[in-house]
Amino acid sequence: MNANDCHPSALWKPEVIQAICRALHAVPGDISQVSPLKQGMTNRSYLFSCRGGRYILRVPGEGTGRLISRRQEAAVYRTVQGRDLCEDVLCMDPDTGYKLTRFIPGARTCDPLNPDDTAACMAKLRAFHRLGLRVDHEFNLFDRIDFYESLWEGRPSAYPDYRETKAAVLALKPFIDANAGERALTHIDAVPDNFLFFPDGQGGQALRLIDWEYAAMQDPHVDVAMFCIYAMYSRERIDRLIGQYFTGGCPALTRVKIYCYVAVCGLLWSNWCEYKRSLGVEFGSYCLEQYRYARDYCAIVRQELEKLGEELPCTQ
Repeated sequence: MNANDCHPSALWKPEVIQAICRALHAVPGDISQVSPLKQGMTNRSYLFSCRGGRYILRVPGEGTGRLISRRQEAAVYRTVQGRDLCEDVLCMDPDTGYKLTRFIPGARTCDPLNPDDTAACMAKLRAFHRLGLRVDHEFNLFDRIDFYESLWEGRPSAYPDYRETKAAVLALKPFIDANAGERALTHIDAVPDNFLFFPDGQGGQALRLIDWEYAAMQDPHVDVAMFCIYAMYSRERIDRLIGQYFTGGCPALTRVKIYCYVAVCGLLWSNWCEYKRSLGVEFGSYCLEQYRYARDYCAIVRQELEKLGEELPCTQ
């Protein structure tokens, strides 16, 4: 064991170690070379070896139990497994959220500034959306905005114009409702870090979309907006990515709808960040940029609709 390795009993509860052993037909002494991977925004992950194989254990982060239904996540994985879409999940505890997956050697995440990478990711996303998969739960963007705000427990927003920005975001709902397409299983967290490229064993590369914990029924075009705001794209880059998803051209009102999702999802993740901040978890400039998407893209939507001779429907 090198200086970076940790003993599993120092990191994981005994029942977690037992679950790993059951899944891998091993005993605790078979687990070795445990090392933390880069901490994600929602979870912590550990790489370890066991009986000649390498695996990743996902451990839910602070406050995650209030944000995510692990039973719904398990239902999503049952839906997408075996379709060349997701990581190879060996076991998942729907009560605790611990998830065991097989390590993929040579894997790398998408480079959001590499147009070849982003084109491949949008092709993968488009193919997934066209499957029209279904689950029994939805991800309601506006309900989640309110829910994440409720987790502040009366603390005011860090942004002095929050109420005005939220009102502008809520005013987008009638337009979204009028222009949203048919709902299907949507990843929700389809960000560059969740697209994994890896060797396919035949001289090419394969691509998988991982971490489906937020996935639910929604307008699939939400995934395009989510990719953009996590990558902190400029409007020019957002339009370029829209073009890669809609290879035959994107209708004007659909583009405006995606701009609406940029604003709505920006506020959603800004509220999420404000909750995580209350737990002592900071994400630096990401938080402010999400809020800026909410504020700035409300104005962009109005400008674009004016050019098209349209206006936002009345909220009453």
